Amino acid sequence: MKFELQCTAPLSKARAGKIETAHGQIVTPIFMPVGTLGSVKGIHFKDLKDDIKAQIILGNTYHLYLRPGIEIIEKAGGLHKFNGWDRPILTDSGGFQVFSLGDIRKLTEEGARFQSHIDGSRHLFTPESVIDIQRSIGADIIMAFDECTPGDADYDYARKSLELTQRWLERCVKRFDETESKYGYSQSLFPIVQGCIYADLRIKAAEHVASFDSDGYAIGGLSVGEKEEDMYEMIEVVNEVLPKNKPRYLMGVGTPVNILEAIDRGIDMFDCVMPTRNGRNGMLFTRNGIINIKNNKWRDDFSPVDPDGTSFVDHQYSKAYLRHLFLAKEMLGAQIGSMHNLAFYLWLVGEARQQILAGTFKAWKGKMVKQIGKRL
Repeated sequence: MKFELQCTAPLSKARAGKIETAHGQIVTPIFMPVGTLGSVKGIHFKDLKDDIKAQIILGNTYHLYLRPGIEIIEKAGGLHKFNGWDRPILTDSGGFQVFSLGDIRKLTEEGARFQSHIDGSRHLFTPESVIDIQRSIGADIIMAFDECTPGDADYDYARKSLELTQRWLERCVKRFDETESKYGYSQSLFPIVQGCIYADLRIKAAEHVASFDSDGYAIGGLSVGEKEEDMYEMIEVVNEVLPKNKPRYLMGVGTPVNILEAIDRGIDMFDCVMPTRNGRNGMLFTRNGIINIKNNKWRDDFSPVDPDGTSFVDHQYSKAYLRHLFLAKEMLGAQIGSMHNLAFYLWLVGEARQQILAGTFKAWKGKMVKQIGKRL
């Protein structure tokens, strides 16, 4: 993988760049639709490519390991061949999913023992096995195994958690270095910076991951219950340490406003379930603000969702029609909502890139943050 930093915006740390992978190019800043099980819920890949303009999608190690299972994916020749997506894929290591299991998982030095949320069967993830699983999945970018610390963790817990994550990272890197891709193309390992909301722990973590000279770096453990201002502060602290010539990936964040604020602070890559999850439930993001399409005020509003036209959806379906679909529980409503929101997110990061290249990002971002965060 190669990363080219093309431009940094005046009065900002916002960056425009280009990532080259075995499955194609990614221009940054970029938002990556979440395809947990190898698919983005309810969205055809043709629509992801042609209308939503997705350049890369995610898969998840935990979920793909449980079903369809690694044996099936290997027989298919990797996830790209199994699902037919021929552009880059990133896999999350499953650390966040194991963290989310709560009482049905146990962390030790060895790894994470957990019960499947599907059938209660027992499993063990170790740093080594997670690398092996992601080698078998065949993603272009794979993540180190970590513990995702809760946003409200006290200092002592966060410190011990980070120390465990650092020891796990050393094992991940060792396993990655002594193994090869199974499908004839290179893969890149991104370490993850943890440390909760404690600046000294975040700095320690960033220095540790930077010492491995990886192809890129991720920031995890944010947007998990902490205050937004703490999240922004941690991004700033970490990005002062991470190498400037490598891509930076903020995991699982967030709202459109969060994304612009993080771009302003030097983040290049994003993912989040919010656009599809909220879209399935009738919350639509637009240039002018946030719409709850189920509200009565849209009952006889026959204008498009976003008059400025952020996606093909906007000019085909009115607010009134979309409201009707949601209230009737017609599955097309959830599909359109998901597609619209994904198209909006991809438009937002694409427009941010253009503003960075033009030298106008800071003023544009200030105006957009006021607009897109409003409830309409």
